[in-house]
Amino acid sequence: MSRNDVTEKIITAKVLKGISWASVAEQVGLSKEWTTAACLGQMTLTAEQAATIAGIFDLSADDQKWLQVVPYKGSLPTPVPTDPLIYRWYELVSVYGTTIKELIHEEFGDGIMSAIDFSMDMQRQEDPKGDRVRVVLSGKFLPYKTY
Repeated sequence: MSRNDVTEKIITAKVLKGISWASVAEQVGLSKEWTTAACLGQMTLTAEQAATIAGIFDLSADDQKWLQVVPYKGSLPTPVPTDPLIYRWYELVSVYGTTIKELIHEEFGDGIMSAIDFSMDMQRQEDPKGDRVRVVLSGKFLPYKTY
């Protein structure tokens, strides 16, 4: 058994039970974005959060332990994603990555945007020309230190 096996159990139960990520997040008491990432194996859950997830998805006590293990982060199976939706994010970074980097450095200085001290909000934005996906990413700026 591994954390990936537990992730597969969660996905299977979600499909079979017709559960939404938003409803899971509501029961856990955290954002749908973070909760989804946790259920997909990218975050570490507390014992209490793991118990809630186990109750929702009918997981065992052993499965709950795996939910509390610090995961190996990064879930893409290939260096260049092949799933069309994920590939578009890769394309977005390929096209706009240098622009984002340049503007962050101009505004904040030499450093990075943290994916650790980070939040994300994803919303459907209705539009008469076709609904849009609105994603707001917020990461703490971490300047490089001199020593």
